[in-house]
Amino acid sequence: QVQLQESGPGLVKPSQTLSLTCTVSGASLTDNSAHWSWVRQPPGKGLEWVGAITSSGTTDHNASLKSRTSISRDTSKMQFTLQLYSVTPEDTAVYYCARRREIGAGGFFDYWGQGTQVTVSS
Repeated sequence: QVQLQESGPGLVKPSQTLSLTCTVSGASLTDNSAHWSWVRQPPGKGLEWVGAITSSGTTDHNASLKSRTSISRDTSKMQFTLQLYSVTPEDTAVYYCARRREIGAGGFFDYWGQGTQVTVSS
């Protein structure tokens, strides 16, 4: 069974950097066709894809957040990490890590973490 678990601070001050880690079990970060993703949901809004790191280690980012995000991984620890720089209250959201299976030109999310609430406030 594939499991993902987010960890990180629940409260971040404006202008600081948010760092979240997702620990994966039951699967490999180098599995073909797997994109290990970050998705967030601001209060009262829908899901927003933040970015992902592929099985080969390349990254892809939401264009609106690209200048403020960094995604990396540590395959020995089975972890991948999101860093979001210069946060504002608009970055307040529940952050999820998830696995996306890429199939041809499409794909789907098949496993999700439980989500972690992040609040940006002074």
